[in-house]
Amino acid sequence: MMSRTAPLDEFLERQSGGVHRSCRKLANVVRGAYPIGVPAMIMKSSTDRLGASAGYAFHLGTPDELLRRIASWLITEAGEQQDVLLKLIGGLWRRHGREDVALAALLLANIDQALLRIDPWSTLAASVGSKEPAEALLLSIEELLRAGKPMPSEGVLASWCGGRLVEAHLALITVYVGTIRGTMASDDVIMLLSGVQVPDGDSLLGRIKDKVVTREAQD
Repeated sequence: MMSRTAPLDEFLERQSGGVHRSCRKLANVVRGAYPIGVPAMIMKSSTDRLGASAGYAFHLGTPDELLRRIASWLITEAGEQQDVLLKLIGGLWRRHGREDVALAALLLANIDQALLRIDPWSTLAASVGSKEPAEALLLSIEELLRAGKPMPSEGVLASWCGGRLVEAHLALITVYVGTIRGTMASDDVIMLLSGVQVPDGDSLLGRIKDKVVTREAQD
């Protein structure tokens, strides 16, 4: 029986080695790879509407399993020449499809950060646009922590709170995910987070803020 990733594997194997030296060519290859294995694209109109409502350029419905296969191929083929993948991460965020954001998260969590001499949290903050869906930020945060990366320092969290609004939201969601995983923020950080502006009403960011501030207060 053909595996679920077989068509995608065949597509990736057909790519020339030269694509791995160009961020632009890689971006085109992965855009072509996203629909492979998505059943008949039956939900195309629905996923496009979901993408638009969430603030994405597109949403094709590519399963996580296939996105992880694409990320694995990119990292394996790059070897020690991973600078182009670092550029690709920024390019994927700028193109801003839902699959782009998810793939960027997988790449950032799994590239050789020691080799590239980067801090993943600083790279993430530098990659995001001026306004991002909370889910997009959450994807990257969860992948970094799932990969065993340490939480950002309190100094970094404080700088995010004092930076762009999207960075303040990044700090808020990061502390929330860290709290769920048992890493509690300091009173100073919670104080900064309590002043972060979030959308009015029953927004996801508003609920996250309430949980972070309330949980820490109870502890």
